[in-house]
Amino acid sequence: MEAETTAAASLMLRDVVVMLGAALLFVMLFRRLGLGAVLGYLVAGALVGPDGLGLVKAPEEMLHVADFGIVLLLFLVGLELHPERLLRLKSDIFGLGLLQVALSGVAITVLIHFAVGFSWPASLAIGLPLALSSTAQVLPSLRASGDINTKPGERAFSILLFQDLSIVPLITIIAALSRAPADPTAPPGWQLALYTVAAIIGLVLAGRFLINPLFRLVGRISERELFIVAGLFVVLASAGIMEALHLSTALGAFIAGVMLADSPYRHELEADIDPFRSILLGLFFVAIGMMLDLDTIKDRPMFVIGMAAALIVVKVFILSGLARLFGMNGRKALKLGLLLSQGGEFGFVLFAAAQNALLIEPEAASLFGAIVTLSMATTPFLMMLNDWLDRRSSRRDADGLEGPESSGAAKAIVVGYGRFGQTVAQMLMAKEISVTLIDSKPSQIEISGSFGSKVYYGDGTRMDLLRLAGAAEAQAILFCIDEGAPTARKLEPILEAFPQAAVFVRAFDRLHLMDLQAVDLAGRFREVFESAVCMGREALGAFGIDADEAARVEEDYRRRDIERLERQSQSGDLHALQERMFGPNSQMSRPD
Repeated sequence: MEAETTAAASLMLRDVVVMLGAALLFVMLFRRLGLGAVLGYLVAGALVGPDGLGLVKAPEEMLHVADFGIVLLLFLVGLELHPERLLRLKSDIFGLGLLQVALSGVAITVLIHFAVGFSWPASLAIGLPLALSSTAQVLPSLRASGDINTKPGERAFSILLFQDLSIVPLITIIAALSRAPADPTAPPGWQLALYTVAAIIGLVLAGRFLINPLFRLVGRISERELFIVAGLFVVLASAGIMEALHLSTALGAFIAGVMLADSPYRHELEADIDPFRSILLGLFFVAIGMMLDLDTIKDRPMFVIGMAAALIVVKVFILSGLARLFGMNGRKALKLGLLLSQGGEFGFVLFAAAQNALLIEPEAASLFGAIVTLSMATTPFLMMLNDWLDRRSSRRDADGLEGPESSGAAKAIVVGYGRFGQTVAQMLMAKEISVTLIDSKPSQIEISGSFGSKVYYGDGTRMDLLRLAGAAEAQAILFCIDEGAPTARKLEPILEAFPQAAVFVRAFDRLHLMDLQAVDLAGRFREVFESAVCMGREALGAFGIDADEAARVEEDYRRRDIERLERQSQSGDLHALQERMFGPNSQMSRPD
């Protein structure tokens, strides 16, 4: 028995080494090609899996281990969402999310029934899972780009969160359609629903009365290892409770993260847990690639490709249309549709449940599993297509415009020559400081040229274009744009590449300013803050308030605003310290 255990452990170690080695090779290659890490993981898994070189024989076992990467991912996402902020997203979660799952599920069900000839129960058991998108693929992308805190990013997250919540009712639907004998150990659907509500309430109470006090105690001891142990304990315990109740483990971890979102130890927890998330999520995608049935694709290649394409088209059409109904413009709505157009990892779980319920054959489960995997592999290409469409639309009228490669050396680079950038640039030029001006709007370049200003065309947030503009020699780089303004993550490589330059950024709103707190900038400025304060101070004079009192009002407002901004940056919640805002019944602080 001991020998068998040792052999199994040795085999597991060998499999992990093979998977990590393949992942390292292909992720480096695909990153270099600009195709993204996820596609590299999938290809690595397909190569070493049973249908490839056969170096790893049991992908299902590795998938069970790597599945924990999704649990950690949802925990980290929960850390970024204060409960009040989550409450504000309820219309997107239960409105946009519900409509997306329902409409996409029905449309795909009808497509499968008429295109493939499956029965209605079988079509429903496949169509509903295909309505779900890949949380494990989309959320890391949103977090890496910093888009998760933007309005489009929050809408994408809201849809994904509802999809994760819908796992329980989808399993209930499959169980209700089941042709298999009833499992006496499995709870009925109504009981699962009660378990879900009770578990959520229990985890919320545990977070308030147990988890937060636990981390305060750990914080007093000041041992980094204890933070890692405590963090993993909270995630595992939350996931374990949900699993014992036959519920989503990822949902339990997410709730635990939300409960810690306003904790002062949130950032340290994120830094400690994120390495585990990265490794396990990578192994998850490798395992998905290993489970890809290459023989199925080889036997029916046109069906797999055609159904994957049909799945993407249907979901893009429905998602984009719903996004437009919820107030998004055409380009952002299309991007949301492309971002969430793939099948998701929970499809494999639901296909297995449908197979056990005797609704579909094992061959159908393998076939549609291949379709899900192929659709996931297309996402990097679809996002490249979206970026190309963005560039094409912005360059449509830019033919003949000169780029910054011919600008020559300058002491300062001003990116964005609108109303904000014009003021900044003119103040620099007043002291004979040489300035290179860059803007991405042909109309703005044309207007500026009529006033004698030479403005070069291009996206000034791109590293290659900044190099062409002479950023390596510039003493200052000033980002004065609103649309496409750089986030903290986008600024990090710029700060690293051009350390000699003082970098200043125009923050287009409070959320952007909060995001910029994470990087070491020479200056960050809200675009309307100073002018608004100035108007408010002058308006007080119109009501007979003397200049000294108006100055005291300004000082008190600025102090309150700084306090709110610091708390908002710590918690990620825009409503933090809302009581410090002046309102109809609030009073100004009195001097000591």
